[in-house]
Amino acid sequence: MRVALFITCVNDTLYPRTGRAVVTLLERLGVEVGFPPEQSCCGQPHFNTGYRHETEPLVRRYAAAFQDYDYVVTPSGSCAAMVRDNYPRIGAKAAAEGRGQELTELAAAAVPKTYELTEFLTDVLKVTDVGAYYPHTVTYHPTCHGLRMLRLGDRPRRLLAAVKGLELLELPGAEECCGFGGTFAVKNAAVSAAMGADKARNITATGAETVCTVDNSCQMHIGGTLARQGSTVRPVHIAEILASTEGDVW
Repeated sequence: MRVALFITCVNDTLYPRTGRAVVTLLERLGVEVGFPPEQSCCGQPHFNTGYRHETEPLVRRYAAAFQDYDYVVTPSGSCAAMVRDNYPRIGAKAAAEGRGQELTELAAAAVPKTYELTEFLTDVLKVTDVGAYYPHTVTYHPTCHGLRMLRLGDRPRRLLAAVKGLELLELPGAEECCGFGGTFAVKNAAVSAAMGADKARNITATGAETVCTVDNSCQMHIGGTLARQGSTVRPVHIAEILASTEGDVW
C-alpha cells in the first residue's frame, strides 16, 4: 500500500515532533510513508469562518497532492473530519450553484482514503498493540471532531491500554469540549478560556503525569491553560506515546 502523511498546519508549524512520531510509528509497523510536499492547509479555518468559495482551491490542492496514494494518514481528528465531512458538502454546494461536478468528484476520491491515525492503526492495519512503551500515568481527552464527527469511539483508548508501562486514568467530564474550537477561541475568547480552565482543572485532578489527545490544536489550548494554572501535567499527542519504545521514550 502507498501511504502518505498529511501533517496539517498546526502540526507543521508548532508540533513537527508529532509528524516525526507518526512516521517512526508507521515505519516500525512496516508501512512505507510518503510525504508529498505539495500538500497545504485542508481549508478548515476558511470554511469554518464562512469562506466556502475560498476553500475550494484547497480541496483541489489536497486531491492533487494525494492522488497517487492509497491512504492518507493524519494525526489530526479535526483535519480528517474537514476532509471527510465538509469536502462533500463543498462539492454539493458548488454543483447546486451550477458549477459542475468537479469538486464532488474530487471529494469522492479523497474521502474514503483519508484516515485519522488511530483509525488507520485499528481499522486498516488491524493492530492495537504497536509495541509501545511509556512508563507514565496518562489521562485521555477525546477531542470534539474525533468524538462527534469521526466517531473514533474507543480506538484511542484501546491503543493506549496496550502500551507497556502506561497507566490510563479516567478524566472527569472527558467528553466536554476543551474550548479551543479553532476560530471559536478567537471569536469567543472569554468563553473559550472558561471552558479550557474547567478542562485543565479536571485533568490536573486525575493526578496523571500526562494528558493525551489526538489533535495538537486541542493539545495547544489545553497545554497553555495548564501552564497558566501552574499544573505540571504534560500535554502529549497520542502519536508520541505510541512511537515510544523501551529504548526511545519520546
